Amino acid sequence: MQVLRTPDERFANLPDFPYTPHYTDIRDASGATLRIATIDEGPRNAAPVLLLHGEPTWSFLYRKIIARLVANGHRAVAPDLVGFGRSDKPSERADYTYERHVKWMSDWLVANDLRDITLFCQDWGGLIGLRLVAAFPERFARVVTANTFLPTGAGATPAFEAWLNFSQSVPVFPTGMIINGGSVRDLSQAEMDAYEAPYPDESYKAGARQFPALVPVKPDMPSVVENIEAWKVLEAFKKPFLTAFSDQDPITRGGDARLQSRIPGCTGQQHTTIQNGGHFLQEDQPDAVADVIDAFIKRTR
Repeated sequence: MQVLRTPDERFANLPDFPYTPHYTDIRDASGATLRIATIDEGPRNAAPVLLLHGEPTWSFLYRKIIARLVANGHRAVAPDLVGFGRSDKPSERADYTYERHVKWMSDWLVANDLRDITLFCQDWGGLIGLRLVAAFPERFARVVTANTFLPTGAGATPAFEAWLNFSQSVPVFPTGMIINGGSVRDLSQAEMDAYEAPYPDESYKAGARQFPALVPVKPDMPSVVENIEAWKVLEAFKKPFLTAFSDQDPITRGGDARLQSRIPGCTGQQHTTIQNGGHFLQEDQPDAVADVIDAFIKRTR
């Protein structure tokens, strides 16, 4: 496995992102060492709020949410998935599988010994994060999901099919434009540039390219069996579980109702819809997202 590492100077002068990364080395089954970058802000002795990003973002997505959570006394922990942000990037698309992503983040979670976790997850942050909850339910105190699901081969929305076709065929993967297009508001050029920062050239985007093709939307795809097994744990998960989907995401619309119907911890919770939010609701409504997390923790502590 050839591993690429984005030069630090690519991350200079990012807007609203003054955070210093922390690094954890994990060992891949291939023998390669992978460095995972994490933003870890707030009181070290506080229970962590784990913020998991998806495709094709990185911890920059949570910059304003981190600030608001820390101001409210929380510890905010936002890792960059392997292939994204400041984390190392295997160079070949074949290096990336769903199960490898789960294993990489499982090893990261154990290495950092996070416990009493409040998880907030969106997009692939949920596809990976819900697998972490299923693998380590004792480490999680509560879960907030937004614009995500745990698919088991039952098909995809037309919006996802269009995204899949685009992502696999576009000659140059326009990261900043993708995130701008999935947001209700218009991002500034500096913000779009920040989403391009991890990628000096297209060779660094193997993970971003591969993620859409890994979503198990057909019954014969890899990770369907593993996700079905994870659902068995989630369907017995009685700790507080909240949905906070946005109102303007055609890709995941309706996923909140399916989660609510299957996970016992959803019963009796104050589920909400984030208004004026696109797929990347963290960009559109960061204060609303942070306030939902804060209120949920206070209600269920």
